Formats: sequence, C-alpha cells, structure tokens
Amino acid sequence: MDPEKLLYAKTHEWVAVAESEGQKVATVGISKHAVEALTDLVFIELPKPGAKVAAGEAFCEVESVKAVSDIYSPVTGEVAEVNEPLADELEKISDDPYGDGWIARIRITDDAALAALMDHAAYEKMIAEEA
Repeated sequence: MDPEKLLYAKTHEWVAVAESEGQKVATVGISKHAVEALTDLVFIELPKPGAKVAAGEAFCEVESVKAVSDIYSPVTGEVAEVNEPLADELEKISDDPYGDGWIARIRITDDAALAALMDHAAYEKMIAEEA
C-alpha cells in the first residue's frame, strides 16, 4: 500500500479503509516510523478474530528488544481477520510495514473515529514536531 494514501493515528498505526460486502473494513498496521523506533521485534500478540475493539484502546502488543508496546486500534469495530504468519515472521513488519506487515482487518461498526485520523502530510508533520 502507498503510505501517502493511508490514514494515521497519533499512536503511529496506519489505516487503509475499503468497502467489502457493503461494509467498511480497515486494514491496520504500524508505521515505518514506529517500526524504526521499536527496533528489533521479537514477539507479537495478535488480536483474536471476533474480538470487539474500540478506537484508541490497545488491541494487541508487540515486543522488541527494548520494550513491550501496545498497538492501539484506530477504529471501532470487530476484528475480522489477523495476519497469522506475523507470529512466526516478524521481519515482515520491519521489511514491509505497509504491505505484508499488516496486523489486522477490522470491520468498522462506528466510523466516527475515522475523522480523528491524519493524512500522510499531517502525520509526517507530527513526527517532525516530535523529533
């Protein structure tokens, strides 16, 4: 996916929204910036399919050699699918955070949270201001 066409949460998750069977589905991952900040990933606890998630709440976690970090859901809905191969192939997150490194697909049940997400330019500006 093209990072410039994605939406971003302040907590460094990216979102790609698509329509599927008349319903909005968000593919969620963590940004390249977040991957670089975490450095060497050693473990991911993926969310469970069917789990209800709320925008802004932790829905899985990733562990690096430095720390354990929560991954926050940028949308409200239900986990429709998880990227199971990530559990054994964490390098996909580092090598291709916007492609094979996606974490979950969430069926959006309330799209109000989408309005709080940033476009690529706003996200890049936020990163620059944090530096």
